[in-house]
Amino acid sequence: MCDTFVVVEPGRVLFAKNSDRDPNEAQVLSWVPAQEHPADERLDCTWISIPQVRRTHAVFLCRPFWMWGAEMGANEHGVVIGNEAIFTREAVQDDGLLGMDLVRLALERADSANGARDVICELISQHGQGGRCGYDRPGFSYHNSFMIADATCAWVVEAAGKTVATKRIDRGAYAISNGITLPALASREDRIRPRVAMAAGRRRRVQCLAESAGDVRDAMAALRDHGEGNEAPRYRRLNGAMSGPCMHAGGWLAASQTVGSFVAELEGSAARYWATGTAAPCLGVFRPVSLQRPCDVGTPTGRQDDSLWWTFEALHRALLAGDGGMLAEYLAERDHVQALVLESDGVTAWQTADTWLREWHARLSHESPGDNRPPWLRRYWRRVSRQASMSSRLPWRPA
Repeated sequence: MCDTFVVVEPGRVLFAKNSDRDPNEAQVLSWVPAQEHPADERLDCTWISIPQVRRTHAVFLCRPFWMWGAEMGANEHGVVIGNEAIFTREAVQDDGLLGMDLVRLALERADSANGARDVICELISQHGQGGRCGYDRPGFSYHNSFMIADATCAWVVEAAGKTVATKRIDRGAYAISNGITLPALASREDRIRPRVAMAAGRRRRVQCLAESAGDVRDAMAALRDHGEGNEAPRYRRLNGAMSGPCMHAGGWLAASQTVGSFVAELEGSAARYWATGTAAPCLGVFRPVSLQRPCDVGTPTGRQDDSLWWTFEALHRALLAGDGGMLAEYLAERDHVQALVLESDGVTAWQTADTWLREWHARLSHESPGDNRPPWLRRYWRRVSRQASMSSRLPWRPA
């Protein structure tokens, strides 16, 4: 499950996306340089290989650690793309291109939003969508929608099998949230799974937030939202906390959690990007990222390690289990740190965020919070943490 929106204004475009996946499915920030490729080279995507092109652009990616493709990212030409799962009545191919593969392929091959739309449509026509999409759920698969943008416009692309519908956005806000939004594909939508994912309600909420987003701070606040009237996650036994774009796992049927967040501001030839590199944007810090300056965030997997993603994850899981007083104190400090990060250059911003993260790790290693959640939710998170080989305490430190 995911939520993505754009705000298109004359001379400027805001783009924002939350990637929602299995709670132990760490998301890694990756930088891939521009490259020249020999003729007749084959490219191994996640499940299939396809012909490679002669030149690929430099890209920044936010991707699940086990995939070739990416949930969202940007390229050297200021093109940004994110994808969403959509659930249709069409059968999903056993093998094909994942939506995440299509995101990366379009970023590597296109120098404009128009070009990226064409790349995605052509590749779907040639190879189809297919293959396993889940990490903890091997049978989980889906079709895809895409939000594509550059500094001039945005495109919505929705695909059921090899049938594709597109819409150009030249002005205003537009959100997509795991449901079909274009009339050409409306009859192909599955009736049950979008309801379990609360797709329609989340899209209404995200659309409302997008329409009031005037700058990157508003975009970040939108991605931290837990739904109208909910300051904290509101859990349901069926599907966890899915009322807003910032999701928290905990349901027995749907278990999606926000595992990565990305914001872009595209203005003329200038493009500025921010990513959390962590789960839970409601607790995390958006850090500036640049295609010219790769950052060392470690190489996370599905097990606890010393990467940025898992270092923060230990803090995240402890804070959501603890008392409200400590969480309120943390959030006040986080807001201050976020303001400092937004006013700093790249290196200083990352140092500020890392120092603060170390300080809170040190504090929680001595002040272990209790767990005030309902017993069924505590059991869920104990099981998830055991699967990731996580200790029940907090002795970890950032590397």
